[in-house]
Parts: sequence; structure tokens; C-alpha cells
Amino acid sequence: MKEVFDNLSAACSRMITKRYSTSFSLGIYFLNEKIRQPVYSIYGFVRLADEIVDSFHDYDKILLLSKFKRDCFEAIEEGISLNPVLNAFQEVVNKYQIEKELIALFLQSMEMDLRQETYTPEKYDQYILGSAQVVGLMCLQVFTEGDKNQYEKLKNSAMNLGSAFQKVNFLRDVNADYYNLNRTYFPNVKLSEFSNTEKKIDRRRDRKRV
Repeated sequence: MKEVFDNLSAACSRMITKRYSTSFSLGIYFLNEKIRQPVYSIYGFVRLADEIVDSFHDYDKILLLSKFKRDCFEAIEEGISLNPVLNAFQEVVNKYQIEKELIALFLQSMEMDLRQETYTPEKYDQYILGSAQVVGLMCLQVFTEGDKNQYEKLKNSAMNLGSAFQKVNFLRDVNADYYNLNRTYFPNVKLSEFSNTEKKIDRRRDRKRV
């Protein structure tokens, strides 16, 4: 029965969330029980894509991400995938009518991580939109359960929250990103001179958008 495989797929995404993010796993427990698993499934998808670009250094990352992207959209269309993470994700996408554009924007940001980008303010905003803000919107579509009015009302708040989480991650991982992955996201900032002043400037840019 496919139900057995679907349950296994959900369990895989739940395990990935708990293994990779203790804080996020803890936060999920504050949600209503009926929407916990869909959020686990979204996180499992996001985490797996992120692992491809951040961790699989001895493999062809471009090929792996391209295949992951193709398999993702095929899973959504067909309603099944032999990849348990994608199988769990497609179920959430189809049940809550998550827009494919959000998924495409997320994967586009993952593709940016495969290139040696020099982040201008515009590219910085583009990356945050795809890597974090749209993930907030995916979760919001689960939270609002098809209520379009409620979704539109909360959309900007969800995007701003996603942006804030991502910038905290940037600051937390700034050394690892720069020295291990040769990446720096903050535009017009030299890492050696990255001080509290630059951090405050970045926070002021966020407040102007609210």
C-alpha cells in the first residue's frame, strides 16, 4: 500500500529535521499538531537541496541539483517519488496548493550558491527572497489552509520573518561560508572589516521594507 511508503517518507523528513536543526524541531512543537508534519516535509526538501550545494564537494553538484530539481517537479506532477523526501514534499505541495513559482525561486537561489557570486544589493535581495522568504510563504500556505485572504494579510510578515532568520544564519556561518565555501553574501562588505556598523546598516535596510 502506498500509505505505508507515504508514512515512511514523512518519517524521513521528520528525522532529517531533527538531525539537522534542534532549534527548528523544537519550534515545530509549538505548532498545531496537524500542521507539524507538513512543515517537517518542507524542511526536509529545503535541507536536502542545501546539502547538495554545501556538502557534496566530491561530486558534481550542478548535475545533482539539476536532477533534484527535475525529480522535484516530476514528483509534483505525478503525485509520487521514489525519493522519500520528495515524496513527502510533493504531498504537501499538492494538498496545500503551494505555488510552483515559490519552489522555482528557492531552487534558483540554490543554483546561485554553485556560482562564485559577487553579491550586489540586488543579488543579495534576490538570494534572500529565494532562499528564505519563499520558504516562509510555503509554510504560510500550510498555516492558512487555503484561506487566500488570510494568506495575503500575513504574506509580508512571513517574508520579513524568513529574511530575519536567514540573516541570522549568515552571521552565524560567516566564517565557515567564507573560509570553507569561499562565499560571502553581504554586499559591499569586506569580511575583515565586517563590524557592528555594517550589521546595523543591514538591519536598517530591513526596517525600511516593513
